[in-house]
Amino acid sequence: MRRYLLVAAVTAAAATLTGSASAGGTPAGAAATTRAAPGTRLWAARFRAGDRDFISYTMAMSPAGGRVFVTGDSSGGRATGVDYATVAYSAATGRRLWVSRYSGPGKNEDDPYAVAVSPSGRRVFVTGDSYGGRATGVDYATVAYSAATGRRLWVSRYNGPASGDDLTSAVAVSPGGAAVFVTGSSDDPTTGDDYATVAYSAATGRRLWVRHYNGPAKKDDEASGVAVSPGGGAVFVTGISRGQTTGEDYATVAYRAATGRRLWVRRYNRRPKGEDYGAAVAVSPGRATVFVTGVSNGDYATVAYSVATGRQLWVRRYHGRANGDNAACCVAVSPAGGRVFVTGYSSRGLYRNDYATVAYSAATGKQLWVSRYHGTAATSVAVSPAGTTVYVTGVGYGLDYATVAYGAAAGRQLWVRRYHGPRSNDTACCVAVSPGGTTVFVSGYSYDTRSSIAYATVAYRG
Repeated sequence: MRRYLLVAAVTAAAATLTGSASAGGTPAGAAATTRAAPGTRLWAARFRAGDRDFISYTMAMSPAGGRVFVTGDSSGGRATGVDYATVAYSAATGRRLWVSRYSGPGKNEDDPYAVAVSPSGRRVFVTGDSYGGRATGVDYATVAYSAATGRRLWVSRYNGPASGDDLTSAVAVSPGGAAVFVTGSSDDPTTGDDYATVAYSAATGRRLWVRHYNGPAKKDDEASGVAVSPGGGAVFVTGISRGQTTGEDYATVAYRAATGRRLWVRRYNRRPKGEDYGAAVAVSPGRATVFVTGVSNGDYATVAYSVATGRQLWVRRYHGRANGDNAACCVAVSPAGGRVFVTGYSSRGLYRNDYATVAYSAATGKQLWVSRYHGTAATSVAVSPAGTTVYVTGVGYGLDYATVAYGAAAGRQLWVRRYHGPRSNDTACCVAVSPGGTTVFVSGYSYDTRSSIAYATVAYRG
């Protein structure tokens, strides 16, 4: 499931950068000043990953805003196969600060899917799938690095009860920085794939608890997102879970963060035997509401639950303009907690899609605005710290990065910027905003040649 939305979105629709950074080179636009107009490109940095389909899957900002961390998979050659490769950049200039790699004990395929930074900014946590050898198959592998130097601090692996495929999807850190939570799916010998959520000590990597969720059909259940309440008391996991008579449903589970005790489970199903995929989860800053979004029978479906009880507060659906596919991939909440923003892709005719970004009232679910941009698929959304601007990135037509800024109040398009690498086929996977709101960062993958791929990270004036 965690691959479904990005891959389906990018495939839904059937100039070399002047001065762009090479490995270790000077980033393009490094001398740009903060007086530049909003949307001005400040720098672009590339990291060559290898000669196959690699993706810079995700990115995170340091809390103080000085560093940007990008992770993805990268060829390690015959000795190690495919490795995690995590890169740290200066947020101000795009200068590469360090690169750290991780190769699992199986020396084969190691694919990272998520990165997070501790609230102190001292540690970076990367999680993904790592082949452990014949005895354990594919395991969760979570790695902690020093944010300052890239030095590896610890590695913790999780092998599920079947010693089969254990596949991660997301990572989150507690607000106090003491614990790291990883979720995904884990093969069970009797119930198929279950949600598997693991808590680790952020300081040592010691496993604190593991909890599985097996849905009512006792078949495949795959978690896709995790979030922690602002107070740090609860952890929320969402994804896709098969019901006995309802087909595939959203299933959202709340756990006590300290112990892993299950607090509640809530399921969302549009109609019998429908297809409902929970893709992402977020929590309001006021700690009262959990928001889940995803795909439901070809529509966006966004559900709000009470943090305390799991009571469903509201459901809102977005059908788009045509009788085609609409798939929400991500959700963000405004810093003040008053608005919820959902984005993804929405059909607007045969073989043509738009980004479609929808704003809702967090309290009532009232739709406030919808803004569409003619592009293949949006893949990520972020809100400025002041709550005034919403940034959406993804894949534009022409297969390049397309990043759009909207006014948060009314959805008015403020600017659009595109990034086209040395060859066609550039896919933006994630967007982040600096704590001061002055800079917007976009990362993804970009072809150098017909077969060689780089991570490409671009900074714009916010």
